[in-house]
Amino acid sequence: SRRPAGNTAVNFLRPANGISLGEYQARRRQLMNAMEPGSIALIPGASMQRRNRDIDYAFRQDSDLLYLCGFEEPDALLVLVPGRSQGEVILFCRERDPRAEQWDGGICGPERAVGGFAVDDAFPITDVDDILPGLLEGRRRIYQTMGEYPAFDQKLLSYVATIRGREAGGAIPPGEFVSLKHLLHEQRLIKSDAEIQLMQKAADISAGAHLRAMQCCTAQLTEGQLEAELLYEFMRNGARHSAYPSIIGSGNNGCVLHYTNNDAPLQDGNLVLIDAGCEYQHYAADITRTFPVSGLFSPPQRALYNIVLAANEAAIAQCRPGTPFNAPHEAAVAVMVEGLIRLGLLQGTVADNVEAETYLQYCPHKSCHWLGLDVHDVGDYRLAEQWRPLQPGMVLTVEPGIYVAQDSPKSAVIEPYLGNGIRIEDDVLITDNGCQVLSRGVPKAAAEIEALMRVA
Repeated sequence: SRRPAGNTAVNFLRPANGISLGEYQARRRQLMNAMEPGSIALIPGASMQRRNRDIDYAFRQDSDLLYLCGFEEPDALLVLVPGRSQGEVILFCRERDPRAEQWDGGICGPERAVGGFAVDDAFPITDVDDILPGLLEGRRRIYQTMGEYPAFDQKLLSYVATIRGREAGGAIPPGEFVSLKHLLHEQRLIKSDAEIQLMQKAADISAGAHLRAMQCCTAQLTEGQLEAELLYEFMRNGARHSAYPSIIGSGNNGCVLHYTNNDAPLQDGNLVLIDAGCEYQHYAADITRTFPVSGLFSPPQRALYNIVLAANEAAIAQCRPGTPFNAPHEAAVAVMVEGLIRLGLLQGTVADNVEAETYLQYCPHKSCHWLGLDVHDVGDYRLAEQWRPLQPGMVLTVEPGIYVAQDSPKSAVIEPYLGNGIRIEDDVLITDNGCQVLSRGVPKAAAEIEALMRVA
């Protein structure tokens, strides 16, 4: 039988566990306090996306809307109107539909949204054309991040044009559009205690999955079968989805930074690079480990691996309050360049190689990014053209890597290292006195990995 178009497969009448209604209210209040007087903020939610024919992708709400109210149904709009006497927080959402609910489960509906999500008022999303223009009129500034939802942008512009068309009759149209993301994303960058607990849980589940993959790994498996072990561990511990498509790259596949085919057979003598993390209550983990299929590193593999490990540890040592965001990456690069010179893969001094960026042939990516509701989470990396200082509550990844692909220029020196991609990635919370490695539950020293695989 056919499912009705636009199926949702969600059934949430209240925010997800882990974040209290009080915290959502505090987040909205903090944002409204930062807005200019006489302004309005618009935060559209995501819609269902078609996968093929009658099948939709699993729904994932827009992270900004999730952050502000935890509402998980599609086709929603959150409106913040500071100082509005009739209510400052308004949610537009789908009306209840018995037939749709029979297929896909309960719909919250406006009548239950006020109590369930602690908003001041709620209306059907089908009424937005009638109600939103009235909320916009008389507001001097609209905070809204244009470009993310083009269809909504067009509707918003049409509302403003309509108000402008009535200026002669006394209507007051908004005079300025301001991107919301600067205020909101700066707020999201500093994690609360509740968010940190959820991110620690995501990291713990993901660490367990990496341990399982190491213990299950044999040359009789494929990359995809290792991925299945990861997904099993995610799901059985309450993480329904991966935070991103898992990377399981064995041999030369590990040199492809975003490799996701995950279909090659594992072979003794090769390394396998696993970059995988779950999403738990919408918060992401992002962990990478690299280990030998056979359970033993060859001498060239161990030499290359230990350089990346030292770079990872040097970068984490820079993760402390007041340190510029780029300092961990710079520390990692210095260690990797020195190691590559020692192995003969680079020539010259560390300073010369860093200045000329010769290392990019082996170390092509940055070592850090923000982590949170999104895998590449929001927040500026620079302030006033300077790398911003790290602050307590920020969470970032530390992921140096060295990749010596099979198609690298051949020489006797490079030959022993060809076909090896190595990345070691941890999730790191900045604390008052330094940092805490959220992903500490999965080993990364070569001897510890070999011991774990030997016991298995």
